[in-house]
Amino acid sequence: MKRSLTFACLLVCGLGLSASAQTSLAPPASTASATAAPAGPTKIAVIAFQSAVGGTNEGQRNFAQLKTKFDPKQAQLKAQSDEIESLKNALKSQGDKLSDQARAAQTKTIDDKEKLLQRSAEDAQNDFQTEAGEVYQQLAQKVYEVLQGYAQTNGYTLVVDISTQQSPILWAAQSTDITAAIVQAYNVKSGVAAPVGGSPTAPRPAGTGNRPPAAAPRPSTTTPAPK
Repeated sequence: MKRSLTFACLLVCGLGLSASAQTSLAPPASTASATAAPAGPTKIAVIAFQSAVGGTNEGQRNFAQLKTKFDPKQAQLKAQSDEIESLKNALKSQGDKLSDQARAAQTKTIDDKEKLLQRSAEDAQNDFQTEAGEVYQQLAQKVYEVLQGYAQTNGYTLVVDISTQQSPILWAAQSTDITAAIVQAYNVKSGVAAPVGGSPTAPRPAGTGNRPPAAAPRPSTTTPAPK
């Protein structure tokens, strides 16, 4: 039952999903066509688009609200997990004192509860992924619009996303990284104040360079197979 318990622990840690999630994303039809490149020498910038989206004040606020929404489910999964562990410990300590019939009955009870926990964990995981994808997608579109305006204003002919492991960029000068600049520009535009006391790490699906995402992220949740 390690898979379900691992997911329960994931929720306890604040639903901090890995940025290694890989998603095939495509631009909306309205922004699919490339804008005309400004005349002059090529000017290239790089951006960690996932980090930019999650690092905005609005992103931190929205994902903190999402985490709070799933806190009751977190507590429920932890309670189920604790109950199962208690039953297992009781069976282990009393096993030699129980009849074969009683031992079999308790073993079946534990197995049934483990299956229920696994289903509950999977349902919670799917629900969270869906809602996180919606939160990310809505915000990423707005951040992309700021990125597009910033690039045009500053004469960039190409902006490359370095969020993913598949990025072709092996090295880039720090001066070409506009991630912080985009976060700052978006914060100014949105007017959302910085969260007090920090916030959980936002789920961040993979980006595709200068294209805004149009699909829900599928966070990586690789866990050991259940017993």
